Amino acid sequence: MGALRSETYIHRESVIHRWAPRLKLVSLLALMFAFATVRQLVLVPWMLGLALLLYGLSGLPFSFLRQRLSYPGLFILAVVVLLPLTVGETVLAQWGWFTLRQEGLQATGLILGRFLSILTLGFILLGTTPFLTILNTMRRLGLPVILADMTLLAYRYLYEIADTLATMQQAMRLRGFGQTRQRWFRINGQAMQQRAMLAGNLLIRSYEQSERVYKAMRLRGYGYGVASNVNTGTAHPDPKLSWLLTGAVLLAAAAIVIAEGLLRR
Repeated sequence: MGALRSETYIHRESVIHRWAPRLKLVSLLALMFAFATVRQLVLVPWMLGLALLLYGLSGLPFSFLRQRLSYPGLFILAVVVLLPLTVGETVLAQWGWFTLRQEGLQATGLILGRFLSILTLGFILLGTTPFLTILNTMRRLGLPVILADMTLLAYRYLYEIADTLATMQQAMRLRGFGQTRQRWFRINGQAMQQRAMLAGNLLIRSYEQSERVYKAMRLRGYGYGVASNVNTGTAHPDPKLSWLLTGAVLLAAAAIVIAEGLLRR
């Protein structure tokens, strides 16, 4: 299929890049699950510190993380911004209708801590391992071939659909649509009809493109057991370093789970 234009992999010579993909995937997923089990706020700094340590070892630039945290960060911020104002009974401060509650503030810190830690680990995995390598590793770990292929196609053609949508929106603007600024609650019936037509046209084009892709894949032998050799472009893994990192990360994951269990008592 060629190089993916949306590839997030950044080539470096860091220790995380030289970590064997299979061990890296298993270890980071185990650490993510360990972070997801945390319910004690006192463990949040340890989670963030461990995630930042691994990110520093990856050699990835800080801008890589900052740019990719912006959109999901806005989403999670919109979700948790009301928690300190609405959840809990212990009032820390009150200014008129504005009431800051302790339980809501603790829940916000816990959610944000887990969110940032888990997402940082995910970006470390994507930034230090090509996406094709991740899929091949998941297939070797037991992921069905059809699911791996569907994931790859969805990852690849999601950006194609976005480009098609941008082209259609530009064509609509050139034809005069959207020249007058309208508030969302003032959109008239004609504008709603045009947006519905845009969504329907995009759906039809996506379906037609999926049919063309499927026919092209069948003509090239897809589904007939033809093996494909994909050059993933990964750095040569270091076995000793890989096992050392795997042991350290799995030990850290176990320590997080054990500490969570002890603090719950």
